[in-house]
Amino acid sequence: MIKDIANLHAKLQILLARQKNLYNQGRVTNYIPALAEVCPKKMAACVATIDGSSVGAGDYQEAFSIQSISKVFGLVMAMNRIGDDLWQRVNMEPSGQPFNSIIQLEWEKGIPRNPVINAGALLVADVLTSHFSASKLAFLSFMRTLAHDDTIFIDNHVYQSELSHGNRNAALAYLMKSFGNIESEIPDVLSHYFTQCSIAMTCEQLATSLLFLANKGVDPITKKVICTPRDAHRVNAILSTSGMYDQSGEFAFSIGLPAKSGVGGGVVAIVPNYGVICTWSPPLNSFGNSVIGTNLLANLAEELGLSIYH
Repeated sequence: MIKDIANLHAKLQILLARQKNLYNQGRVTNYIPALAEVCPKKMAACVATIDGSSVGAGDYQEAFSIQSISKVFGLVMAMNRIGDDLWQRVNMEPSGQPFNSIIQLEWEKGIPRNPVINAGALLVADVLTSHFSASKLAFLSFMRTLAHDDTIFIDNHVYQSELSHGNRNAALAYLMKSFGNIESEIPDVLSHYFTQCSIAMTCEQLATSLLFLANKGVDPITKKVICTPRDAHRVNAILSTSGMYDQSGEFAFSIGLPAKSGVGGGVVAIVPNYGVICTWSPPLNSFGNSVIGTNLLANLAEELGLSIYH
C-alpha cells in the first residue's frame, strides 16, 4: 500500500521542516495544567496503511495525551454494546457551538448534539460505565488490542489534573442527569471520561489503532471484526461533520477527510480503503485544533490526493 516507504518518509520530513516556525501561531492548552507542561516544539506525523505498513517522522514514537481522540473509541464501544439504542440518547448533528457548550445542552433538554462534543462523550462514558463492570479497564484493554501494544498506559498526572479542573464537564453531566439522560453516578462517569482522555499514545499507535475505520470495521492486521461496516460508515460520517470542533466544516472543505482532534495536540484522519494519518503538535488554534497538525494533514492530503471527495 505504501509503495515507496523511503519516498514517503522523505516527504514527511520535508513537510515537518516546513512547519517548524508555525508553532508560534498557536498556544498550548492551559485549562488542563498538566498539558501546559508539554514542550510546544514537539512535532510528528505517521501514516499507517491497511496492508500493515507504517512510516513516521519527527516525534512520532513519543506518547502524548490523546484527550478527545478517545471519544472515537468510546463511541465504537458504546455502539457495539447497546446498538441503535444509543441514538435515542444522543444525536448525530453538527453542533455549531463550542465543544463544551452548556447553553445548547439546556436548549435541547439534555440530549447532546453529537457524541464527539463533550456532552455527547460524557453520555457515551455513562453508557460504558453502566454496561461494563470495570469500564476503565475495558477501555484501556480495547485500546491495547487495537494498537497491538500492551504498553499503552493511563497518564495519572494528566488524570489528576483533569479531575481537579473538570468543573465544566461536571456541570454538563449533572445537567444531563437532571433531564434523566445519565444513568450512573456522576463521579463514576467523570472518572471514566477523564481516564480515557488521559491515555497516552504515540502517533504510530494511534494510526494503527484506527485502521479498522479505514477498512469497513475490520482490523486489517488480525482480520478481526471491530464493528460493522454500517457503524464504521456512521463513525466516519460523524467525524466528517463534527470531529474538528467548530472548524469541522472548514476542514471538510479544505482537506476532505473524516478526522478527530484532541487538545493534547493530536489529530487523526481516516482515509477509507487506504489507511490513517496521525499528526501531533501541542500548540492549538482558536478552535482547539493543532495549528501544525491540521496544516500537515492539509499538505499531505493534497500531495497524495487523499480527499474522500475526489
